[in-house]
Amino acid sequence: MIIRPLRKEDTDMWLQMRLSLWPDHSETRMRAEMDAWLSESSNATFVAEDTRNILYGFIEVGQRNYAEGCKSSPVGYIEGWYVDKRIRGQGVGKMLVMAAEDWVREQGWAEIASDTWLDNETSIQAHLALGYRETVRLVHFSKKLS
Repeated sequence: MIIRPLRKEDTDMWLQMRLSLWPDHSETRMRAEMDAWLSESSNATFVAEDTRNILYGFIEVGQRNYAEGCKSSPVGYIEGWYVDKRIRGQGVGKMLVMAAEDWVREQGWAEIASDTWLDNETSIQAHLALGYRETVRLVHFSKKLS
């Protein structure tokens, strides 16, 4: 398995992985988000590719001016991280995170942050195993106004 930057010809496999990570998104919405993501020079995407040129994971890292628990600005931010269920536990997620961290260092930024849902224990444990620390738990609220 190699980790490399996303290429244009990866779009269809990247789309399928993103739809697996965010199944509530339509393909149309996802393609629009992908186009917007790629148009920003302060974003990077890395993919995990096997010897048959099949992609099994990706990580999207970008810039944020602020992230909970960080003291510097800007910071790198992991916006999306996915590894196919068939190969989880084999170190591919770690390799993707290491690529994102290297990219953040190359930008001259001192910190990287990430998030996950409160009930995503697999992701929480993966982050902790890679040296990330939990900084805050958030509960968001909304109210429809008539």
